[in-house]
Amino acid sequence: MGSWGILILLLALILLRQPLIVLMGAITVYCYYFLPDPPLESFHELNSIVGDLFFAGDKEILLAIPLFIIAGNLMTHGSIARRLIRIAQAMTAPIPAGLAIAGVFSCGIFAAISGSSPVTLIAIGGLMYPSLTKAGYPTQFSMGLLASGGTLGIIIPPSIPMIVYAIMVGVSVTDLFIAGIGPGILLMSLLMIYSVFRAGNVGRGKWDWTEIKIAWKEGVLALLMPVVILGGIYSGFFTATESAAIAVFYAILVEVFIHKELSFPKIPKIMAESAEMLGILFLILILAVSLNKFMIENEIPQNLVAKMSELISSPVTFLIGVNILLLIVGMFMDIMSAILVLAPLLAPMAVNYGINPVHFGIIMIVNLEIGYLTPPVGVNLFVASGIFKQPLGKVIQSVAPIVGMFLIGLILISWIPEISLGLLGGEAAAPSP
Repeated sequence: MGSWGILILLLALILLRQPLIVLMGAITVYCYYFLPDPPLESFHELNSIVGDLFFAGDKEILLAIPLFIIAGNLMTHGSIARRLIRIAQAMTAPIPAGLAIAGVFSCGIFAAISGSSPVTLIAIGGLMYPSLTKAGYPTQFSMGLLASGGTLGIIIPPSIPMIVYAIMVGVSVTDLFIAGIGPGILLMSLLMIYSVFRAGNVGRGKWDWTEIKIAWKEGVLALLMPVVILGGIYSGFFTATESAAIAVFYAILVEVFIHKELSFPKIPKIMAESAEMLGILFLILILAVSLNKFMIENEIPQNLVAKMSELISSPVTFLIGVNILLLIVGMFMDIMSAILVLAPLLAPMAVNYGINPVHFGIIMIVNLEIGYLTPPVGVNLFVASGIFKQPLGKVIQSVAPIVGMFLIGLILISWIPEISLGLLGGEAAAPSP
């Protein structure tokens, strides 16, 4: 049945509402059992899957994912988010829409620490939303701004989806992190421009030097965290995995021993919450790596590239088509599922059209970032509805104009590679096998 069998199996599992782990496992076994030429005669010959699972699990960069999640959870339960917000509020007081811009800054800085969009929205949104509404900002504007600001967690490094893309495609995580800086600043700038035009006449104040001094004194250690983590990565002093371990150590040091906002008895509970999030994700990721290895060995991406080349000859046409595809996918699939399934297939096609794989990774992640704000499965929509205690329909209305601005940002990022690759000198390492 070949590839048609994969499609039939995929549709059947989706109709049966099976979770992603069942879907990935079933497709992996199907590919190994039916697609080799000649097909295997028994399941006893599937030993190569077990070997591939060990191959997938033996990647150092995998350790970065649980460590960044633990660091994010430690900061969510501690006071780092509150201290970052206080600095941002003190510094932006006299600027038009200063409090709203403080919210955007806070989301951006916290995203650079936690690497997760839902965690950023929960930590910053839960604190900033009451402040914005109390200061006179419209409820709908406040919801939309914070729900959208939360999505910065996957484009501003370090980013867990970037790590997953790097594993699936074989590019440098550090290159991806550096490439995410320009697009992250662009999207933050668009949110600030939106804030000024929508609410520039609300709540302008004056600089209070006493408040600025206190805010910096109490929050400087929180603000130094992304500097230490990202500075170490970009300088080459330590790897992405080592930076994740340092993030956990720094969060415990600051929150437990210096700020004293966390006690040791709370840490095992935070670790257990993190482990619960990671259990299924790791098995899915390992199955996806095994499937990806099978596809490469059987030249499935290469065959798809050859067929696509016959249909599409222009890189511009390819980019238009792939952006439309990813925007649609982002409406129905979560970002991890989309990257695990599509990145190994689409990245080789992009390279065939002369698109740098690191640049394509940023394009893919920005598309799926927009998916966090689009129904029916936009994660940040549901998180925002819960923490702001507002109907889902109102949250969707609140993010609609920002989605439009993010689409403008996506067009710029897609057609101006320098936004992503400028800090890399326009070059990035080629994918590794």
